[in-house]
Amino acid sequence: MSTLETPKYPENIDAAVLKISGVVLLGAIMSILDITVVNVALPTFQTVFGSAEEPIAYSHVAWTVTAYTLALATVIPLTGWAADRFGTKRLYLTAIGLFTAGSVLCATATSINMLILFRVFQGLGGGMLMPLGMTIMTRAAGPQRMGRLMAILGVPMLLGPILGPILGGWLIDNASWHWIFLINVPIGAVALVYSFLILPSDAPQPSESFDFVGMLLLSPGLALFLFGVSSLPQEEGDFTAPRVWLSMLVGVVLMLTFVWHAFRPEHPLLDLRLYKNRNLSVSTITMFLFAAAFFGGLLLVPTYFQEIRGESTLMAGLLVAPQGIGAMITMPIAGTLVDKFPVGRIVPFGLVLIAIGMFGLTQIEADTSYPLLLGLLFVMGLGMGATMMPLFTTALKTLTHHEVARGSTLLNITQQIASSVGVAVISVVLTSQLKDAPLALPAIAAQKDPAVADQIGGPAAVAEGLVQAAAAFANTYWVAACLVLLTFVPVYFLPRRREATHLLDDEGVPPVVVH
Repeated sequence: MSTLETPKYPENIDAAVLKISGVVLLGAIMSILDITVVNVALPTFQTVFGSAEEPIAYSHVAWTVTAYTLALATVIPLTGWAADRFGTKRLYLTAIGLFTAGSVLCATATSINMLILFRVFQGLGGGMLMPLGMTIMTRAAGPQRMGRLMAILGVPMLLGPILGPILGGWLIDNASWHWIFLINVPIGAVALVYSFLILPSDAPQPSESFDFVGMLLLSPGLALFLFGVSSLPQEEGDFTAPRVWLSMLVGVVLMLTFVWHAFRPEHPLLDLRLYKNRNLSVSTITMFLFAAAFFGGLLLVPTYFQEIRGESTLMAGLLVAPQGIGAMITMPIAGTLVDKFPVGRIVPFGLVLIAIGMFGLTQIEADTSYPLLLGLLFVMGLGMGATMMPLFTTALKTLTHHEVARGSTLLNITQQIASSVGVAVISVVLTSQLKDAPLALPAIAAQKDPAVADQIGGPAAVAEGLVQAAAAFANTYWVAACLVLLTFVPVYFLPRRREATHLLDDEGVPPVVVH
């Protein structure tokens, strides 16, 4: 497009842009809330699809989270190509429709495996909403107003970890688990009508070829590998069981084949060539280890409150809110600091806070004081807010303008895959730990069905079982804590001095030195 054809954007945010930002905000709320709203429902799924006496293994129900995040990771690289091929408005309406239909299907599930399958369907729609929303906002606002509008889009990102568990807990306690999915139906219907009326029509354009081979290698490969890992508790930790080793082997072969394939097409699913950029490579490794530890550990908190402390689902959601509040405080501060200081001098402080919180949780017991627990969660939230945004920023700022979209895709997929891996591994460790404690699972069942208490020896046996169960949670947190410690290795290689940004290199402007 020539200079004369460049659109002129007003300096102030006008009503038309605010209406479009409302469309994007609705989509973001649906997508982000559904990542966190299910976390508090896992103990409910264990008994609803099993029973209080014989609950479904925690590593099995955790796939309702893993499957959703894997679906998000699958669809992220597809979104840009599909937006060009079919048009942004048409694809956004399709994404809302898929997500809403997937939510209805989830509410009709009659088995845990059916629910997992429908969560994949829901995630395929949800995964397109955020990247499409950012594209729509960029086109509507122009570069001069993006900062202010991105702050609007950041609201659900900050509030999701707080409101998601609370909303999920309230709906389960006051209605039923079905409503954590059905609540998306009216929101989705409003979003569909609103988007149809407000979003400007855009014509499909010629697009780059899409790497379908890469998609068919990466997504099934990762899913099979994680399925093998999550099967370990059902096979009593036996790696020689065909269900375990065969799934893991096929998964690894598919993923290695993907890496080999990724360097062949002109437009690969993930452009691994970008890893020649040192900042991107170090940031990606850091992001993977951090996200696996943090989001894997995050999954256990509401379950601990429900199964060990006997709290309601709503109260469990309220008790994890300090973590989201902590992130809400430090995320905007870190976003400001990263423009002034090298990221290698910011992220270590965030990781230290996460490490303090995580190692604190390795000491939890059946009667650990709530002020201490909430304080640890708050500290972890502060650390999360000071870590995530600076990592994204340093990874992208030394890429050229035309590389940013592909680099952003790499980072977003890394985060989703790391979350999936973290949830799968942490849930497997917890399941194995609980199985090794003879009274743990019966004592947890007794919290929901008092008749079980008499069967295992009365209140004294229940108390001892809860002590064993709390120890299982504490031992599991050691895995997450060690992952956090491991994250300090790549963090050491993050830039600790001024960097040259190359964002404008391919627009004929020399590199600019930034902090």
